[in-house]
Amino acid sequence: MNESSTRPRFHLAVGVDDLSAAAHFYGEVLGCTQGRTANEWMDWNLYGHQLVTHLVAKPGERAKNSVDGHDVPVPHFGVILAVEDFHTLADRMRSFATEFVIEPYVRFEGEIGEQWTMFFLDPSGNAIECKAFADDDQVFAH
Repeated sequence: MNESSTRPRFHLAVGVDDLSAAAHFYGEVLGCTQGRTANEWMDWNLYGHQLVTHLVAKPGERAKNSVDGHDVPVPHFGVILAVEDFHTLADRMRSFATEFVIEPYVRFEGEIGEQWTMFFLDPSGNAIECKAFADDDQVFAH
């Protein structure tokens, strides 16, 4: 998952309760390249961004907000992909029998901000959203 970009990259650290399960999920299921590791954390290349999974006793609690008729888990994190990459990842997640919180679908169809989206959880319950806009200029449109 190496993507060169002139855009700034984000760094995000999330809590996990099992580093081995996190390694399988982020490395094998999502296909992220593993970076530096220690006994209590692992770095991952998530489409050119630095994601760190930190071992914690109890990952954070989650709430839900209604968006386009779906209960969106909060907090969540993710990436915005090209449409083709979104569908490739959705197929990959299905091949690993991933249980989706929200199945891949088109959100806000025919409206400003129309986008493909899907939500799933990592083994520690961290919510991940991956999305794709047919028109990248719509990412911040209102």
